[in-house]
Amino acid sequence: MSELPPQCAERDLYRDTWVRYLGYANEVGEAFRSMVPAAVVWLSYGVSSSYVLADAIDKGKKAGDVPSPEAGRSTRVAVAVVDTFVWQALASVAIPGFTINRVCAASLYVLGTATRWPLAVRKWTTTALGLLAIPIIIHPIDRSVDFLLDSSLRKLYPSVEKPSSS
Repeated sequence: MSELPPQCAERDLYRDTWVRYLGYANEVGEAFRSMVPAAVVWLSYGVSSSYVLADAIDKGKKAGDVPSPEAGRSTRVAVAVVDTFVWQALASVAIPGFTINRVCAASLYVLGTATRWPLAVRKWTTTALGLLAIPIIIHPIDRSVDFLLDSSLRKLYPSVEKPSSS
């Protein structure tokens, strides 16, 4: 069961609203790869990457707005931007995009060798399988990226408050 944010907590545009789904645009693009021109898939990566960049900038601005001694401000902003950017780039773009690409490629191959279905049916089935896999892969990938960053990059940060990326 997930925790509900406190009533007085500010809603995060990039995490708590429909805008979050823009981060999944490339997974949708990958699911439709066999049916659309490559430019459409690349456009979906552009949408997701724009989301990642916007979220990183937003978290940097929020970190800079926290009242504190000026000496630690730039470090806090840099940590917030880098942590958010790396986390989102891995958890929203790179790993899920690769995963859906491989799910779809494998399913198209298996359907081509194991069935006599027409190509159009195999492509639609592959797309459906890719779309169905998206909600299944999100949380394991998010948790894995948290573990990866906690075990590596986040150990390099100076002793400032740990950013919340997920």
